[in-house]
Amino acid sequence: MNKVLIAPRKYVQGINTLQDAGSLISALGKKPAILWDAKVKSIVGETLLASLKQANLEVVDMDFAGDSTKAEAARIAKILTDQGADIAVAVGGGKTLDTVKAAAAAAGTKVVTIPTIASNDSPTSSYTVWYDEDGNCTGFESWGVNPDLVLVDTQVIANGPVAAFVAGMGDALGTWVEADACSQVTAPNLAGGTSTLVAMAVAKLCYQVLMDHGIDAMKAVQAHKVTDAVEQVVEANVLMSGLGFESGGVATAHMVANCLPSFPECHGLMHGHEVGFGVITQLCLDKTFDPEERIKIVDFEIAIGLPVTFADLGLEGVTRDRLKVIGDICGGPGSLCENHPFKVTSDDVVNAMLKADELGRSRKQAAGRIE
Repeated sequence: MNKVLIAPRKYVQGINTLQDAGSLISALGKKPAILWDAKVKSIVGETLLASLKQANLEVVDMDFAGDSTKAEAARIAKILTDQGADIAVAVGGGKTLDTVKAAAAAAGTKVVTIPTIASNDSPTSSYTVWYDEDGNCTGFESWGVNPDLVLVDTQVIANGPVAAFVAGMGDALGTWVEADACSQVTAPNLAGGTSTLVAMAVAKLCYQVLMDHGIDAMKAVQAHKVTDAVEQVVEANVLMSGLGFESGGVATAHMVANCLPSFPECHGLMHGHEVGFGVITQLCLDKTFDPEERIKIVDFEIAIGLPVTFADLGLEGVTRDRLKVIGDICGGPGSLCENHPFKVTSDDVVNAMLKADELGRSRKQAAGRIE
């Protein structure tokens, strides 16, 4: 199998880069259609629309319905086609961005992603994560190409919710531990091949940036300040995590995270929060992982506020029978849990989740986080 790495055509990050949107987008086409919701539009709409107007672009305005369902993607694709748009621009969170990627693929337009929160690695990837109308994750799908432009305004990110920024670190935290697992068995990545040295280096750097700068970056975002730590962690959350997961591969951490939304109690969580717990589950599943590094990761998650226990997930007192639903999916054929150098069964996953909860509780007690 060939080594394959995929990436967006152009990535731009910095303070007030939203003001440059017009000149950057005009290089791709003349009629952008923007998908966003009312809240996002109230935050960045004036700046973005002014920049597009200055570039003499004809703008189509589209309201996002709120979830990345196949019906919503089809609706947006029809608008793109009916309006003759040549660029689909997504502004907002991961579900908005994922919807536009799917709609653009159907309509044959170029794609621009402008995340307003650094909560996951959707902005750079070729994938859409699908949900149904009840908020359950139903799978993911690649469109074969990455966005033509990813535009990240770090001041906008720093002005956003801290919880979203922390969720982004949770999603990014899985990048290296999952890519490393995949590399041990030369498992296929999501790019259609096996990992390159570059992908593995990016994945490891992503992990190191989080561990070195994550806490300081979180504190800066709490004060809505853009510091060097914030710039580095935004790049880790969005670019490094995106390149690393797609061209490095994913394993148990994401498999567990993708199953958690099937529990109603978890519907208030962001994807990165679920990945955070999935990471600990994977580390408890892998008996060869360095125990000291495992504790270091759990302590980091506690320090930035990621879920490390069932109680944190809203699942306090969850029974083994309920967890078996996740275990059966994870231990079934075609599961991402196959990307390990050892066989993973349903019981293995359930046991690992129980051990993750136990480890999270013990480390919280050690940190004085449990009354």
